[in-house]
Amino acid sequence: MSQSPESPAEAVYVVTGAGPVGWTVAEQLAAAGHRVRVLTRSGSGPDHPRIEKKAVDVSDPSQLGEPFRDASAVFHCIHGSQYSARTWSEELPGAEQSVLAAAGEAGAVVVFPESLYSYSEPDRPMTEAGPRDARGGKRGVRTALLKARAASATDTVSVVASDFFGPRVRLSHAGERMLKPVRAGKSLMVVGNTGLPHSFTYVPDLAAAMIAAAQDPALWNRVWHTPTGPALSQRQIAEAFAAAAGARTPRVAAVPGWVLRTMGMFSSDSRELAETLYQFERPFVMDSRASERALGLHPTPLKAAAAATVAWWGNQEQ
Repeated sequence: MSQSPESPAEAVYVVTGAGPVGWTVAEQLAAAGHRVRVLTRSGSGPDHPRIEKKAVDVSDPSQLGEPFRDASAVFHCIHGSQYSARTWSEELPGAEQSVLAAAGEAGAVVVFPESLYSYSEPDRPMTEAGPRDARGGKRGVRTALLKARAASATDTVSVVASDFFGPRVRLSHAGERMLKPVRAGKSLMVVGNTGLPHSFTYVPDLAAAMIAAAQDPALWNRVWHTPTGPALSQRQIAEAFAAAAGARTPRVAAVPGWVLRTMGMFSSDSRELAETLYQFERPFVMDSRASERALGLHPTPLKAAAAATVAWWGNQEQ
């Protein structure tokens, strides 16, 4: 565990979770010279002289007093232990309420990464002003979480991203299931439609947007969009990864939605995935222009983002 040499009275940024988002937020904060405290159940996180790692269960309010001491912002980056509506509804609301209460006592704003699941009109380009009232399943859980944040006495900011890609991203449509075959020059199977526009968000851009939102109280108690590049088809982002890897252009085929829905009758994993097929059977586009202006940030160009992603995967094999 690395300890900060600074005074305990120095303001600290707390990051809960060390998945792709939490890890990247912590790294960016530390690189900017901030004192960072990463909280996970295992005590994991990036190694950096300005990062302190602590083993804490943030769903337990009794464990949060000391770890939140001197916090000016809390970046709550913990996700459900399983990709299911039941798990999300059992785990996420209680953890968020614990974090909100402890952050409120510390006088800290809580910054959340958020998805597009709650958006109730996804067939048109989704903006910050769009309706977020989706019902049922995982979409309904996200709607309820956003409403609970809005009702909290603690200041919050929710920063929305579309499907992730980038270093450390494994469990996503543009993560391991795409990068491994593309880098190996093999054919690729995706869900839905290979040619429809779909927004993909680069995780370092999400982390930068969360950090920027935390710095300005004028941006708090709002929902913002991560600066995200023009929508790409699944075929186009796979081709960008192939070009970055120096691999052949991949053959991309799709698993029809009806196949996945049929599989869902027998497999809970397929059933949970089928719930969000609408995102890949129709255009699924997020507009981030208003947030780019408010945050003063722009998305990383695709070529650079794809190169960094491929480079990270290459390092995992060394």
